[in-house]
Amino acid sequence: MPLIEVATNRQISASIRLEEATATQVDQYAAFIKASPDDVVDKALGYVFSKDREFQDFLRTDAARSVPSLLRVRKTPVVPEHLTPPKKPASGVEPQESAAVRKA
Repeated sequence: MPLIEVATNRQISASIRLEEATATQVDQYAAFIKASPDDVVDKALGYVFSKDREFQDFLRTDAARSVPSLLRVRKTPVVPEHLTPPKKPASGVEPQESAAVRKA
């Protein structure tokens, strides 16, 4: 049975580096629990943070409130849905009307 469960929440994009062996295991665990690698990393870190008693004690200190943000968070622009271009079909797939026009 997997140690973590995945539920979708509001997410941000951030860049991190992993050792190659760790990245491989993240992919393997994602396949094992049928989730994305992003979900595995997120839930695994949450699990570790919640189980580390010393870290939980640290979070209750003033020092924890003044930690600078070092994670490289990518800002994504918010585009209203009505301005988002329609999705193109996958390669090799044509909309039905294109196929019908070509036959005529």
